[in-house]
Amino acid sequence: MLASLHVKNLALIDEEEIVFSKGLNILSGETGAGKSIILGALHLSLGDKASKDVLRDTDSEAFVEAVYLIDDEATKQALRDMGVEPYDDEVIMSRRITESRSVGKINGEQVPAAKMKEVGALLLDIYGQKEHQSLLNTKRHMELLDEFAKADIGDLKSKIAASFKEYKALTAELEEAKKSDVSKEREIILLDHEINEIESANLKIGEDEELEDEYKRLSNFSRTMEYFGRAHEAMAGDGGVSDAISAAISDIRYIEGIDEKASDFLSMLNDADSIISDFNRELSSYMADASFDAERFNEVELRLNEINRLKDKYGTTIELILDELKKRQDKKAKYESFDEYLAELKAKVDAATKELSALCDKLSDIRKKKAKELSAKMVEAMSDLNFLNSEFDVSLKRLDHFTADGIDDGEFVICTNPGEPLRPLKDIASGGEMSRIMLAIKTVLASGGGIDTLIFDEIDAGISGRTAQAVSEKLSTVAGSHQVICITHLPQIAAMADTHFLIEKSVENGHTISGIKKLYDNELVDELARMLGGSAITEAVLTNAKEMLELARKYKES
Repeated sequence: MLASLHVKNLALIDEEEIVFSKGLNILSGETGAGKSIILGALHLSLGDKASKDVLRDTDSEAFVEAVYLIDDEATKQALRDMGVEPYDDEVIMSRRITESRSVGKINGEQVPAAKMKEVGALLLDIYGQKEHQSLLNTKRHMELLDEFAKADIGDLKSKIAASFKEYKALTAELEEAKKSDVSKEREIILLDHEINEIESANLKIGEDEELEDEYKRLSNFSRTMEYFGRAHEAMAGDGGVSDAISAAISDIRYIEGIDEKASDFLSMLNDADSIISDFNRELSSYMADASFDAERFNEVELRLNEINRLKDKYGTTIELILDELKKRQDKKAKYESFDEYLAELKAKVDAATKELSALCDKLSDIRKKKAKELSAKMVEAMSDLNFLNSEFDVSLKRLDHFTADGIDDGEFVICTNPGEPLRPLKDIASGGEMSRIMLAIKTVLASGGGIDTLIFDEIDAGISGRTAQAVSEKLSTVAGSHQVICITHLPQIAAMADTHFLIEKSVENGHTISGIKKLYDNELVDELARMLGGSAITEAVLTNAKEMLELARKYKES
């Protein structure tokens, strides 16, 4: 439910906060007092487009904050699915508006306007002269019918959704298989060629790395021999490192008996001489045995070219090429037994179609039966709401394809004037009629769940007397299971309020402002008297107002 609405610097409102209650919340006031501002503030909190014209003081920001209390687990889960976590069972939606921009937040986290609208659609519906978002969407009509029939439907819709998912997957696989069947022989020929191409290469994992190392060595043979020769000359040639070490050893031995450190240095030189001798011997032997094998070089080059060609075609490594070989072998095996596979797949599709069709037929039968019941109840409810001799029906038609929601489509059709044909509900021009029709629907569905907060604006347009009394009684009935917020000019409706707010204008410091206050006791009588008698508040009018409140109290208690 909508717990509170905080509005600051918006149109005629300086700063106000309304704390709503459960049941029927009535907002009343003189024409032009600012009732529409409250609806406008709610729309802003739901992500509607904000104009800088709404700013009361352009030097300050406008602020709207709506706090919702969520006690329904289904709604909590739906919010979580949208990425919104209720904190302490609360969801706070706010909007800050300046001349240049606006910022919307949900529970303190900045979100785009589209997200605010999506979340807001779970929390409340606003029905007014130009606010018919639910009933203008014919998909909502089927949802309302299913809500009315939910006890009979049970888990049937979830079974249909699961069956439809399986059906779609199998039919998609079958369509793909049929395409493959046409080109099956051509595919097998291509697969044979690719399998033979990879198998004949007799690839071994790691082979390419070994060949690349060998190719690098062979292709640089002349250069490496040149540098090896230069190194050997530097170490073993005349005046090379070996001669230098031999000379150093002779010099150190000459002073070995004079300085005790000489023996340490001599030992180090002998080690170095031994290492260099080993180096010279092994390098000389390697160079003597080394030769360039042109035939082997060509073999390595050809093998690498073959492997790299396969890499370009099938994968960047030998492992990936062998994986592609396995895939093609499996695919070929599937094609070779394709007729059996196709027959088995068709049998699965037939079984899935039969199962889904049976479930959809069962749902259709329930919908047809409950549509008649809903229509009868709606005619009765609409009759009480000043739709005299009206007709209402649910126009159902069978689709030529399955959906996750069954095989039915339909919409509400009505006739509000005798002699006229039934027309789609969305074609009705009058917003007041649309609001009262929604009230009739909500009365019929009052025992069900759905959106917790309903807001009705101008629901009293064009009615008076007994019809107005009937509307008030139906609002009270709906308010037994939903929070209802209603803007009204009719005392019969206002008298049914569980909580009544008065919106009135005043002038402060030369500026007109709208104020909101909750009414109690005699204030309720005075407001009803104003609504009954206008400017002339007589004792008779006051008495009438008291009687109206008493009758409303007795009705609610009954």
